[in-house]
Amino acid sequence: MRAVVQRVSRAKVTVGQLTTGEIGRGLLVLLGVGTQDTEQDCVYLAEKIAGLRIFEDDEGKMNRSVQDVGGSVLAVSQFTLYGDVRRGKRPSFDEAALPEPARKLYELFVERIHAAGLRCETGKFQEMMHVELVNEGPVTILLDSTKNF
Repeated sequence: MRAVVQRVSRAKVTVGQLTTGEIGRGLLVLLGVGTQDTEQDCVYLAEKIAGLRIFEDDEGKMNRSVQDVGGSVLAVSQFTLYGDVRRGKRPSFDEAALPEPARKLYELFVERIHAAGLRCETGKFQEMMHVELVNEGPVTILLDSTKNF
């Protein structure tokens, strides 16, 4: 699994005219599921993200997690994180999981974020979404459950 994690002061996702998820201070997580991903990958990323210390403490150091600051998570599925453009200019999505296995792992991710005691809002799986955010910092972290980066 791959995730782009952004520290935000606010974020919102809409489908058409309907807001499906909105948070204040917290993390926007764009989550991609690959063909080889398992529940273990999902658990690893959810735990990593819930404990990721990218919020500043009283001394201005990144030393607090979203849990520590009472923040929320907005989780948005994004299969394009597995887009491969090493050959040519049109992305190949061969490594992205098919919709149903990806949906199950995305939903498990959301469950695990809730289990960590965090409020978690979502986008709408397999829909065209508009994501708005105010990135605080800016702070953006890339995570991969296989630890490729």
